[in-house]
Order: sequence, then C-alpha cells, then structure tokens
Amino acid sequence: MRPRCVKADNPGRFTLDGTRTYLVGHRRVAIIDPGPDMDSHVQALIQEVAGAEKVWVLLTHGHADHAGSGTRLAESLDADIVGVGLDTATALSPGEFIDTDSGRLTMLDTPGHSREHVTFHWIDRRNDQRAAFPGDLVLGVGDTTWVGEYVGCVADYLDSLNRLRALECDILYPAHGPPIEDPSGTLYAYEAHRRSRIRQVGEVFAAQPEATAAELVKVIYGPALPDDLHGAAAMSIEATLDFLAS
Repeated sequence: MRPRCVKADNPGRFTLDGTRTYLVGHRRVAIIDPGPDMDSHVQALIQEVAGAEKVWVLLTHGHADHAGSGTRLAESLDADIVGVGLDTATALSPGEFIDTDSGRLTMLDTPGHSREHVTFHWIDRRNDQRAAFPGDLVLGVGDTTWVGEYVGCVADYLDSLNRLRALECDILYPAHGPPIEDPSGTLYAYEAHRRSRIRQVGEVFAAQPEATAAELVKVIYGPALPDDLHGAAAMSIEATLDFLAS
C-alpha cells in the first residue's frame, strides 16, 4: 500500500505540478515535507490527520516549497518537527527512528541539492516494501534536479546518489512528480546526466577559459533556456567548475 499524498497547488518550473506531501501511518502519522505556507494545503493536511494519536512533521530540507508550512502546521497539530531546514527541527541520529503504525522511518544525510538535505527511508511493515522519500535529490520526471547552492555541492550530490542507491529501495516518492518505480535505473540516469554535464562544462571552459558563468550558460544551454532560469543555470555551472578544480 502506498502512502497518502496531498499535492499543493504551487505548480512551477522547479515544483513541476506542485509539492507532494506524503503521509505515512494513520494513528501515528509522519507528514513528510509539509509544503508551502498555503492555507488550502495546511487545512488539507490537518484534515488528513484528524483523530491521529501522534503526528510528526518531517523535513527533507528547508526550501520554502517543502518547509514553508512546517512551523505553522506543527503548532496546529502539537507535532514534533524532525529533519533539517528549520531551527526548530531535530535530526535523527543513527539508530533513531520515527515509529508510525505503518512502519519505521529513518533518516539518511543526502546533501547536494541543498547543504542540509536528508532522505527518509521507510520499510512498510505491511509488505516489507523498501521505500524512500528523497525530497529534491531526484524528481519524478526527467534526469536532473538543480545542484548549485553552495561550494562542494556537486561532489556531495554524486555521493548522495550513491548513498540512496545503496538502500536498494523498491520505490521512491520524490516531492515533485510521480513515484519512481525503477529507483536503481533512475539514480544511474541522474548520475550519468550529472557526469555528462560536468564533462561538457569542462570542455567548453577549456576552450573559453576567460568566459564568465553567465556566458557559459548561453553556450551550454543555448537559446531554448528560459530567461528566468539563467541565474540558476549560472550557479550550477559555477558549482561544476568548482568541482572540476577540486
């Protein structure tokens, strides 16, 4: 059986069809990535957990489309905030877990998309299915996510893909896009895309060593890249150049 999903009405270039908030358990419930601070979304989540004995709010990272409603929702439900991204969040140590009535959730550090980013690993006690909630480490469509937030993020990201693959999950539930039914194949595709981009950036920069990141964006991505994505693309290229120089 799959976890319940409540999708926020916040579609966009980075959120795809909206942030997907997942709920594991019924009497003892974990709300994973509560999503943006939108009244309609918060109220929908409150209704979903009505009557629960215990509620946790879990955060994979602190971006507003994932954690924006975290504090508000936790206060409304008298819930503990677990994970990373908010000052009020408490991380799980190795060996610690969230014990829902649908199975235990443990936490795995998976930085890269953001400096503080975790994945929640779930083994469904009803069928022993191994699942994970990887936040924005991977998306439900395509073979890339944004990596460019901080120095060292590319190396962290590649390590995190390997760390997630080692869990040997049967299914992944990303926060954007549909569930991933082929975790291993998808994770290899994401790694292949990232390494291909690294090679491409290295080749273009070798030919134009004086070019700025903004200039490299035009060469690498071409005119098809929307103007409002140029800044994010430039940050990604800068992070890739840092990786190549390290």
